[in-house]
Amino acid sequence: MPSNQQRSQRADQPAAASGSAVADAPQPTPELAAFIAGQPKAELHVHHVGSASPRIVAELAERHPGVVPTDPDKLAEFYTFRDFAHFVELYLATVDLIRTQEDVRLLTYEVAKDMAAQQIRYAELTCTPYTSVLRGVPIEGYIEAIEDARVAAERDLGLTLRWIFDIPGEIGPNAADETVRIALDHGPDALVGFGLGGPEIGTSRPKFKPAFDRARAAGLHSVPHSGESTGPQSIWDAIEALGAERIGHGTSATQDPELLRYLADHDIALEVCPTSNVATRVVDDYAGHPLAAMVAAGVTVTINSDDPPMFGTTLNREYGIAASLLGLDAAGVAGLARAAVHASFMDDAGKRALTAEIDAHLATNT
Repeated sequence: MPSNQQRSQRADQPAAASGSAVADAPQPTPELAAFIAGQPKAELHVHHVGSASPRIVAELAERHPGVVPTDPDKLAEFYTFRDFAHFVELYLATVDLIRTQEDVRLLTYEVAKDMAAQQIRYAELTCTPYTSVLRGVPIEGYIEAIEDARVAAERDLGLTLRWIFDIPGEIGPNAADETVRIALDHGPDALVGFGLGGPEIGTSRPKFKPAFDRARAAGLHSVPHSGESTGPQSIWDAIEALGAERIGHGTSATQDPELLRYLADHDIALEVCPTSNVATRVVDDYAGHPLAAMVAAGVTVTINSDDPPMFGTTLNREYGIAASLLGLDAAGVAGLARAAVHASFMDDAGKRALTAEIDAHLATNT
């Protein structure tokens, strides 16, 4: 086991991503990488527990010993996924480390620090409160913890956090009922969206319609995962049954030209996470990623990191990959940043302010 000093030296390094295809990610020029590092950004598809850095995972694993290793090198090996189902299995093992209100608060504030270091100004962080409640965290304590961290992040880091509460789809309708109850009975003012995560295969979107109907009636935005490990029909189902306003991943959308036209015409954005898709074997490699086809079809795309330390990535790295795949210069990168602001659930004043900051960064650095 490494010493505390050894662990701290590697604390903020992302875990190694899964597979050689991930390691072979296309890279921008050093000049464009520097521009991206300073680019003010919004992130719309990023998971609360999945954003825990190796340092935080190791600390939580020491608090709650079990299957998750505390050694950073072994942790990198642990986050090597055979396929999407194996990723879900390992993700849930990490979820099991969040057992107390103090764990929730630590995780949330440390995730905010990592975001702020990348010039992320606004993030819609997807939380799954039901899984924490199952592990014994009282919902009142859970909400108090994330809200305390949110307020501190805005005060200390200049980062605005908003919440998306999502259903762990693998648990089924009971999880949907409980998640919407939590959202409606306990959701703070910073709660803006209602989502659906977990494995898609065997988890049809329409069966979650009652929960989404209730959430939407209460004013929450619909943002389910769909078309990640399943075909385009699941995206149609998310739109038609769940009233989706954005689609998490939507990787298979390019298999259906009519669907692409619908997404473009109705301004339903896709939350694209390139490295996640390669790491979980949803796509074979970066060269085969459908990002360019989505953009060519006129669909609004946003670039996101999903579960960044688990995939050995950061939002800055994902922007660099997207810029390389799309052949973008600094102006094109700024366009991606504006698209995320446009697709966000920020109020109009917030959108204007962050867009102006993006434009100023471009004007100053080109």
